[in-house]
Amino acid sequence: MDEETRKYLEEKARTLRRHIIRMLAEAGSGHPGGSLSAADIVTALYFRVLRLDPRNPAWPERDRFVLSKGHAAPALYAALAERGFFPVEDLWGLRKLSSHLQGHPDMRKTPGVEASTGSLGQGLAMANGMALAGKLDRKDYRVYALIGDGEMEEGEIWEAAMAASHYRLDNLTVFLDYNGLQIDGPTSQVMSTEPVEEKWRSFRWNVIPIDGHDFGQILTAIEQAREHLGQPTMIVARTIKGKGVSFMENAVGWHGNAPTREQAQKALAELGGEPVSE
Repeated sequence: MDEETRKYLEEKARTLRRHIIRMLAEAGSGHPGGSLSAADIVTALYFRVLRLDPRNPAWPERDRFVLSKGHAAPALYAALAERGFFPVEDLWGLRKLSSHLQGHPDMRKTPGVEASTGSLGQGLAMANGMALAGKLDRKDYRVYALIGDGEMEEGEIWEAAMAASHYRLDNLTVFLDYNGLQIDGPTSQVMSTEPVEEKWRSFRWNVIPIDGHDFGQILTAIEQAREHLGQPTMIVARTIKGKGVSFMENAVGWHGNAPTREQAQKALAELGGEPVSE
């Protein structure tokens, strides 16, 4: 990846993080920690990888992205707005009456959203269905999904993992946002998922470990997944909860608490953004 592309993606990720902070401050509720940890992965997908047409969200040949950890919806909404699926101004209506931006993604209301998610564990199974449909229809689109490490505690994840390898869904690439924290505390204490990489390999997945905040590693892993045949790919992305905002980083309390106006101003100052309006 050349330096120009890296700088472009880094600035896009900062823009998404600024949108996330402002959205949540305006709404007074939501999930900053996991939205910020996933922002670089979402940025790489929406601004470098996914084949999409914002003017035609239902284009049959499009790539699909399923946000299985639906509480990170602000990251997805920010990317969709920046890609032109709807106006950026719509973001400030997050979680408000008459807004099309729900607290969790709703494919019936928001252009560009492929699956209604939020009940953890279900998104991977839906992504499987999309990938299998692509195989049956002989389409060349690819399916991407993002799951959380706390979400890995759900049994449906492992049912879907078995199905994906059984059907050899090599058109499916999944990211694990491995930030080590969930709503009740560290995943290692709530329900340890280690050894993560060995688990997915034992389910017959192609596994690629990366730094989930390094765009070079993210894009290289995606390309490796594209070239790997006969197996679905799990990209184990080590991330930092609350990435980009110093007082939110690695702090479990920011899983589901929106910043106050004062906290948002501080966060936006760190991210180089305009202050939140009073």
